Amino acid sequence: MNRLWSRVGIRVASVGLLVAGVIGGVYLGKDQEVQAQSAQSGLVAQAEVDDLQLLKERHGQHAAARAYQRQAEGEAASKAASEAKVAAGRSRALEKKVIAKKAAEKKAAEDKKSDDDSGATVPYDGPIPDSCDEFSGNRATGCALMIKDGFEIDQFPCLDKLWKKESGWNHRASNSSSGAYGIPQALPGSKMASEGDDWKTSPATQIKWGLGYIKGRYGSPCGAWGHSQDTGWY
Repeated sequence: MNRLWSRVGIRVASVGLLVAGVIGGVYLGKDQEVQAQSAQSGLVAQAEVDDLQLLKERHGQHAAARAYQRQAEGEAASKAASEAKVAAGRSRALEKKVIAKKAAEKKAAEDKKSDDDSGATVPYDGPIPDSCDEFSGNRATGCALMIKDGFEIDQFPCLDKLWKKESGWNHRASNSSSGAYGIPQALPGSKMASEGDDWKTSPATQIKWGLGYIKGRYGSPCGAWGHSQDTGWY
């Protein structure tokens, strides 16, 4: 009877150990599964952190690229504006040169036409006193004829300023509005025909007429110059 209970006890103990082992294995399996799930959750979280960091880096790179592009576009626009300004300045300078050239060509053509219409200038072949050596061209002729007409050399500065103001000593000077002509700006120019038919082309003829006009009306070149200063004409 005792042996029977002993065998039963051993079997019960064995069964208990087996059950305990099964239960322990179940708990151990669950613990490993929990640990595995925890490890997987950690990996997922780390992956999300890495993805977020990568996204931030890419966002920063894109922002830097946009800023660089804006800067490059601004520099390109500034350079283009500067080049356009330089080109415009060159264009204006060239336009001014073209206008000046056309004006010079027009004046040359008008002067040539005037020469063709009026004939060649009649040169003065009379003597030039030593006191007039410092002058040239029509001024030298004027100085010589003034002295020949009886005026002293000290009167020439007045005559020089008077006719420089009226015509610049140009024997072809013509005032289109009034009709005055020549060195003394006779009005009309045909008055000077009393000194010669070549009044249009001869500086000497014009000067002789002008000196006669000054002597008869003002007495002297300085008298005529003083009147011109007071009234603006003589």
